[in-house]
Amino acid sequence: MSKTVIPEGYHAALGLYDTQRAIGTIKRTFADMLTATLNLHRVSAPLFVEKSTGLNDDLNGVERKVSFDAPEVPGIIEVVQSLAKWKRQALKEYDFHVGKGLYCDMNAIRRDEEMDNLHSIYVDQWDWEKVIREEDRTITYLQSVVRSIVSAVCATELAVRAQFPGLESLPMHSHEVTFITTQELEDLYPDLTPKERENAFVKAYGTTFLMKIGRKLASGLPHDGRAPDYDDWDLNGDLLFWNDVLGISYELSSMGIRVSPESLDRQLSEAGADDRRALPFHKALLAGELPYTIGGGIGQSRLCMLILGSAHIGEVQASVWDEETRRRCAEAGVRLL
Repeated sequence: MSKTVIPEGYHAALGLYDTQRAIGTIKRTFADMLTATLNLHRVSAPLFVEKSTGLNDDLNGVERKVSFDAPEVPGIIEVVQSLAKWKRQALKEYDFHVGKGLYCDMNAIRRDEEMDNLHSIYVDQWDWEKVIREEDRTITYLQSVVRSIVSAVCATELAVRAQFPGLESLPMHSHEVTFITTQELEDLYPDLTPKERENAFVKAYGTTFLMKIGRKLASGLPHDGRAPDYDDWDLNGDLLFWNDVLGISYELSSMGIRVSPESLDRQLSEAGADDRRALPFHKALLAGELPYTIGGGIGQSRLCMLILGSAHIGEVQASVWDEETRRRCAEAGVRLL
């Protein structure tokens, strides 16, 4: 059953032609802003990896990966779900040094994604990763990077509005960021679900970075799932904006300072994922052979939705949808690409 909901009276701020032009402007402008702010260089990214390397992202650990075999390649090949681990290995292999990083246009297929206004089985994002010093593995450093990304988002929004006057009626997003941990959020709203907590807080405070995702809270449950082998659960978070069109909290980016050998060892045990210790990536990380890094993913279609005031992700990306979603959108006058 489709979970798509179109707000009453909604109509796109721009026509299809200007929407396509605006998408191009957003993607070019933000990529330039992000690379200048974080000192990143674009690299080519894989669409698939060999299963045996352990490089594919396991997300919450339950999603089925799209996989296939090829006559000339031994073993199973998997379409990436994200490049969280691949990027860290690439920084070492490409000889990036402290203070420099990479970004790539990541395209993925998440076959088990529950499709609604914000989710598609096709994922497009800027995946980025940067080499840092061990002493940079702090909340203070993480927060400084978050502020830089938010500044790039807001600067992009201003630039696009200057080119497309039809967007002037939409509310602007604040460059001021409120930081809060998942435990603090649970303490504030103990009777709400994790998503309801996010909605209540972001509606009240605006742009928010929700920190420390992955570990169990005082309630005995984690706020959300997070794989144990890329983010340090004490040094990560989600960047949330208020989506005025849909009236909900809106995750634009998941990011964090990556695991050290010590935190990887601890998190693998906590997650019951000790079998991963034998995989090449994990062995190298546990042996201290990979650089300390910070990184994340920033949704390309999500950013376009946010700046263009779109009600459905299908307005800014070409994907496939079930018949009921197509019908609901058609009845509401929403044009899916």
